[in-house]
Amino acid sequence: MVNFRRQLYPFVGSYLNLDGNSLHYLDEGAGDPVVMIHGNPTWSFYYRSLIPALRERCRLIVPDHMGCGLSDKPDDARYSYTLAQRVADLEALLKHLGLNKNLTLVLHDWGGMIGMAFAAKHPEQIRRLVLLNTGAFHLPKNKPLPPSIGFCRDSSLGALLVRGANIFSRAAARWCCTRRPMPRNVREAYLRPYNSWRNRVAVLRFVQDIPLKPGDPSYDLVSATERALPQFQKTPTLICWGDRDFVFDHHFLAEWQRHLPQAEVHRFPDAGHYVLEDAAAEIIPLVQDFLARHPLPA
Repeated sequence: MVNFRRQLYPFVGSYLNLDGNSLHYLDEGAGDPVVMIHGNPTWSFYYRSLIPALRERCRLIVPDHMGCGLSDKPDDARYSYTLAQRVADLEALLKHLGLNKNLTLVLHDWGGMIGMAFAAKHPEQIRRLVLLNTGAFHLPKNKPLPPSIGFCRDSSLGALLVRGANIFSRAAARWCCTRRPMPRNVREAYLRPYNSWRNRVAVLRFVQDIPLKPGDPSYDLVSATERALPQFQKTPTLICWGDRDFVFDHHFLAEWQRHLPQAEVHRFPDAGHYVLEDAAAEIIPLVQDFLARHPLPA
């Protein structure tokens, strides 16, 4: 654990009590507030390379969603694993920290849905967006749900394998980096929080919460968020996209460009879903330059 902290995750976290459950988050640096929101099955570890690159000029807030990373992993009786609850958690964290204006959101995977659902409720607080292979809308037309995701979402066997064998997290660590295999110690760090049946509850619930049809618990909130996206067409937006992502693929990128035509787009043809793992060396200076070119109002 000491080596992990020193070598891969040299940050001191804080905790916020939310209805008896502890939400872990990083609060690094000082300056413009930048909120980095991870997806599934990652955690704040995903942003470990971006944090030291930005904390000299920004205050970085990087939460672990409940059930993820170093946050508590309550059972279903103590926590509602839904998109609406995730948004409420983010609202509570930012209120606790007194951050309610000039926010920059950095979003990956399902973090895009959470972050943009928050943004849709509080558009006056949002000043800049950085999007990394993510979405904030329903599945694009002509983009079916990948069979592997559907298997985990809809079948008893899939659920058993996610909770019992950790196949979702293991597959992501193996296949979501495409430039080169993820180093063993990095792969182990991604899997570290999800080391038991109990600790994999959020991994499964995230997948099961993907809304595909009216009546699904999060369907209406996704619809409302998608309808709200045009109000961010004047918001400076940077998109860094791994083209070899089999889930958040070119269909998703095209949707972002349709909703946010002002976005500055950088594509990485050989990078996968974990685009910040594959292409950190290129993405970090792009983000630094983007923030410098779009300063916040004094």
